[in-house]
Amino acid sequence: MKKIFRILAVVAFVMLLSTESVWAGNDERRGTAGATELLINPWAQSAGWGNVCISNVRGLDAFYSNIAGLAFINKVEVAYSNTMLYGGKNGLTSGASINALGLGVRVFESGVLGVSVSAMSFGEIPVTTTESPEAGMNGTFSPSFMYINLAYAHSFTNSIHGGVNFKLVTESTADASASGFAIDAGIQYVTGENDQLKFGVSLKNIGSTMSFGGTGLAVTFPMNGNNFTGETRAAEMELPTCLNIGVSYDFLIPKWEQRITLAGSFTSNAFLKDNFALGLEYSLLDIVQLRCGYVYQTDIFNSDKRTTTNTGLCAGASVAVPLSKKGADDKKSLTIDYAFRNASPLRATHSIGASFRF
Repeated sequence: MKKIFRILAVVAFVMLLSTESVWAGNDERRGTAGATELLINPWAQSAGWGNVCISNVRGLDAFYSNIAGLAFINKVEVAYSNTMLYGGKNGLTSGASINALGLGVRVFESGVLGVSVSAMSFGEIPVTTTESPEAGMNGTFSPSFMYINLAYAHSFTNSIHGGVNFKLVTESTADASASGFAIDAGIQYVTGENDQLKFGVSLKNIGSTMSFGGTGLAVTFPMNGNNFTGETRAAEMELPTCLNIGVSYDFLIPKWEQRITLAGSFTSNAFLKDNFALGLEYSLLDIVQLRCGYVYQTDIFNSDKRTTTNTGLCAGASVAVPLSKKGADDKKSLTIDYAFRNASPLRATHSIGASFRF
């Protein structure tokens, strides 16, 4: 019992230290953060109900939602997910997309080590200049955004699970680049006769500032008959810090091993409007899961004042194919996930992923 109180005391202390930075956001700071790709969920399963699963996320989806959920990996989990942003090539000229690949391995009886890579691409974008503003006259360029995660999650007791994630962020074009470092931390608490009640807290993207540098910031100008080259200084950008708080409850139906999970979450963004999310998931025989959710923020119903293209509605499904006999100790499965996120005036975002657990 004393160990549990110590763990809770440490978590409370960390949250108090971080409160000032997390809730420091105001209207003047909205949209001024860098590396905002860190706020796009690349994993299909959790995206299917609006990332409302702060308290009950399990497996590699925890890299985005709450890193404490990594502690529930049985032995090994490998996952891949592709997200076609706003219709992909059919919706945007550039065809923006995100690819995520992750691996989690249980290295101790109560500890799991995980690594993942998420890369965002924009396709081929035409180069335009003030001298030649027409697209297609100067070739194309392709920016690349990527972040690498290295995480460790630990089960302190059967009820308390925590984790920490170290994140390296890079953004680059052909002649300019920026990099930064961030840390995520999270905790989950499970209680109830059948572990049906869950609470979760995660703090994300606490780290360094970023600024661009490179030859792309160089400016050449004539002076006294000669050309001189100088480099402009890019402004520093803070990372998009956010605090997530979530709760969920499982309604268990013994017949056909049915489960209905109701979940809710609150996200406090330092540089964006705060989000409230509500989601519902139905599971049948631990094989088929259907989920839906809604993410609300201020003015989301007002097209003139809305500050996000996402209109809140999301839905998804998963099919888990067992690869081992029922009751076997080495439970293996292959899961296919799909997620839909509505948007306006852009097209909807679609995600599809697969994970192998054994």
